[in-house]
Amino acid sequence: MTGAILVVTGTCTGVGKTVVTAALAALAAAGGQRVAVLKPAQTGVAPGDPGDLGDVARLAGPGVTRRELARWSEPLAPATAARRSGAPPVTPAAVAAAARALAGDHDLVLVEGAGGLLVRLDDDGTLADAAAALGAPVLVVTAAGLGTLNATALTVEALRTRRLGCAGVVIGAFPTAPDLAARCNLEDLPRVTGVPLLGALPEDAGILTPAGFLALAQQGLAIELGGVWDGRADSSRLSSIGRSGHPGG
Repeated sequence: MTGAILVVTGTCTGVGKTVVTAALAALAAAGGQRVAVLKPAQTGVAPGDPGDLGDVARLAGPGVTRRELARWSEPLAPATAARRSGAPPVTPAAVAAAARALAGDHDLVLVEGAGGLLVRLDDDGTLADAAAALGAPVLVVTAAGLGTLNATALTVEALRTRRLGCAGVVIGAFPTAPDLAARCNLEDLPRVTGVPLLGALPEDAGILTPAGFLALAQQGLAIELGGVWDGRADSSRLSSIGRSGHPGG
């Protein structure tokens, strides 16, 4: 029996994609599932440094299988970094093959992209092409504040244009002191994109212990993703989670 595959993309780099991926992994592992996280291309990290998968291991625990296909130290799009290094790029076909192999002995495989949906893996393909090859749904991680409505709507529209399923949207780093735009976007994101908002994690979630992170993931992600978030969370509760380091203040 083959496990489920979920592709995780962002509207841009730095929106909390790795923390959301770790939260998904932590919840699934706590529920008894065998979980694998695949990072097709890691850029901007030197050889030997932990990278995004190191953050996943620290937050979700060592029981989560981690696989990285390629790494380049320059902080560039994967295709550009590969071309500058003289190394072969990671192709969408290679990403799909690696994900399918992991799905053979895991219940859930999370494929975390680099940057946004249409960032080039090689000169001809993107994470969207890998998702299409897999027939896998895509979860969009986005920012909280001003500008996120346009960026998120564009990403969801790109998925629809390619006839790819969108699992929903998660805010990856909700600020501890949210401004008016961040508070309004809790309601506006699902209205503008036409897909559900499936959670919001505080901006300092990545500094928690594994136990605290798991509790936060349960409160910050919706039932569809293994948590209990009901979509009616207000900004004051999200801010109190961020300040206290655990749900409920």
